[in-house]
Amino acid sequence: MFHIKPHIWFGQDKAKEAAEFYASLMPGSTLNYVSHFDMPGGGKCETVEFTVAGQPFLGISAGNGLTISPAISFMINFDPSRDPDAAKHLDEVWNKLLPDGEVMMPLDRYPFSKRYGWISDKYGISWQLILSDPAGEERPVIVPSLLYTGNVAGKANEAIDFYCSVFKDGKRGTTAPRPEDMGLDKAGTLMYADFFINNTWLAAMDSAHPHGFGFNDAVSLLITCETQEEIDYYWSALTAEGEEGQCGWLKDKYGVSWQVASTIMFEALKNGNTEQIARVTQAFMTMKKVDTAALQKTYNG
Repeated sequence: MFHIKPHIWFGQDKAKEAAEFYASLMPGSTLNYVSHFDMPGGGKCETVEFTVAGQPFLGISAGNGLTISPAISFMINFDPSRDPDAAKHLDEVWNKLLPDGEVMMPLDRYPFSKRYGWISDKYGISWQLILSDPAGEERPVIVPSLLYTGNVAGKANEAIDFYCSVFKDGKRGTTAPRPEDMGLDKAGTLMYADFFINNTWLAAMDSAHPHGFGFNDAVSLLITCETQEEIDYYWSALTAEGEEGQCGWLKDKYGVSWQVASTIMFEALKNGNTEQIARVTQAFMTMKKVDTAALQKTYNG
């Protein structure tokens, strides 16, 4: 089973540059591959795969990109039980992310952590850096975090139950509901919770405050499938009350963007020659739900 990969739509010609920056961020971070192909109607597309502290990501540059929303951010856990210099390393990563970025919550002491800060870096990606509680259950260094706001504020708990029902290995982890009304945020909504699906830990929070942003296609969650049966299953489950998109993209009923993808596509991008990549990507662009047999036939030529 493959991890869920966050997929980020960067601005024009920024994917490789951003991936190289993230590969320098902390240990366990690498630039895995870069690939290019022509877009229908003209223009180039650049795709990258990179890893940050063991968490795989995909990136794309095509056209002018999309505005990246903080509704999906990435929590970086600095755990003193695993790293005696965790607080120092947290500050080092913060200082790498700070130039030309935007501080969303200052790096400081909070009731939930001795050291925490939320920052949007120069490419628009949001990161939450937190000094973890070493007494808690161990989590990965990177945890994608979903903020349910706007018309889905208060639905994080419901969404977690939905995702855990869709993914066969789904399970809940920590759940921290608000014990009472806190301004616009009502009792019972989630201050924080995490859950495990498709071999990946994710987190979710509710916020009823008027942030002015929500989920969009700039950051999607990619499910890599080996068979058509898997693709059919996830496409059907996640588009229920949601919305079908192009090229394996979809929105679920909470507005979260997903991609249901085939291993064949990534085999072509990583190992195919120029003609194979061109054939596969041109066929892929005509699809909504991915057709693995058609992709394989096109790849083989």
